[in-house]
Amino acid sequence: MAEIKPFEVRWTDAEVNAVLDQVRAYPWPVAPAVEDGWNYGCDAAYLKALCDHWTGAYDWKAAAAELNRFPQFTARVEDFDLHFLHVVGEAGGKRPLLLTHGWPGSHYEFWGAIEKLAFPTRFGGKAEDAFDLVIPSLPGFGFSSKPARPIGQRLTARLFNTLMTDVLGYSSYVAQGGDWGGLVTSWLGFDHGKSVRAIHLNMIGFRPSGPPESDDEIAWLTKQGMMMDMMGAYFRLQASKPQSLAWLGAGNPVGQAAWIAERFHDWSDLSTKSLDQAHPKDRLLTNIMLYVMTGSFTTGAWYYRGLLEEGGVNLDGKRCETPTAFANFPGEPLYSAPPRSWADRAYNIVRWTEMPRGGHFAAMEEPDLFVEDVQAWGRTT
Repeated sequence: MAEIKPFEVRWTDAEVNAVLDQVRAYPWPVAPAVEDGWNYGCDAAYLKALCDHWTGAYDWKAAAAELNRFPQFTARVEDFDLHFLHVVGEAGGKRPLLLTHGWPGSHYEFWGAIEKLAFPTRFGGKAEDAFDLVIPSLPGFGFSSKPARPIGQRLTARLFNTLMTDVLGYSSYVAQGGDWGGLVTSWLGFDHGKSVRAIHLNMIGFRPSGPPESDDEIAWLTKQGMMMDMMGAYFRLQASKPQSLAWLGAGNPVGQAAWIAERFHDWSDLSTKSLDQAHPKDRLLTNIMLYVMTGSFTTGAWYYRGLLEEGGVNLDGKRCETPTAFANFPGEPLYSAPPRSWADRAYNIVRWTEMPRGGHFAAMEEPDLFVEDVQAWGRTT
């Protein structure tokens, strides 16, 4: 069995000041004189305000202390040192839930949900709704070790299943994820159903075999194609030539921040909130720091190429038979939910919840709604 080692975030003054000096010295390029700069990429006024906050108001020592608030560890699994939070709450080791993040998020995505999921009675809930939480950093992300070349989500699912069963000793567990975490969780359900009793997704990853079977499915696929043309250039670049992006981002924390912040703007539900309300600058910068300070900008981009090198999401005509719940957060602009009929052919859907608000970063944007749906799902697993 792999040794489980306690872990702490330890950023030094010298390391952080080197980054902040690069932010201060950034040679700002010309930006288009338009009303809405987000149509061209990361908005210049927002990015400058974010960088001013980064160098003038952001308390990185407080952020590091916050990242150390919950118990975290590393363990060797195959060729990787996996970093993970392990919060044994009121479930007392008996109700494990694996939470998996995506890109450009991090394990920090779940911060607003952790205590409510692990210690529900602190918030007026019931102890029987409590989970033991395991929240890893994807390989190549944050404090997990970096791969020598791109790897994908199916391999990640194998690593995480080993972490849960062989390392942490859980005979069975349930799993949740969105973005890449949704696809990792889908592979957990598909390949590791003997250990994974049920899965919960806030983004559908698998595609059914065969052509669309209804007008609704055709309309959704058409819309998805249009949205990918408008907003999917990042995906095509990271899946085809991710190292080109790595060369641009290396030693350029402002460029990395712009690339990440653009996704948070474009993918979040801003119908009733500003970007700062949905993602306050301190919180967004902590997520960005988890890329800048760990060199994860490069290997995070590689993870897209890893999807292709693994063969995509070919299920060979099968579907994920592990009982699957889906929470549809309606402010998801790019990866909108497919028709139920489409999802039913790829998954054994047993629960489908239409959420009132929230977007791609569900646990960050709407932690209370996220917790409520996960708890309700958990009562049925």
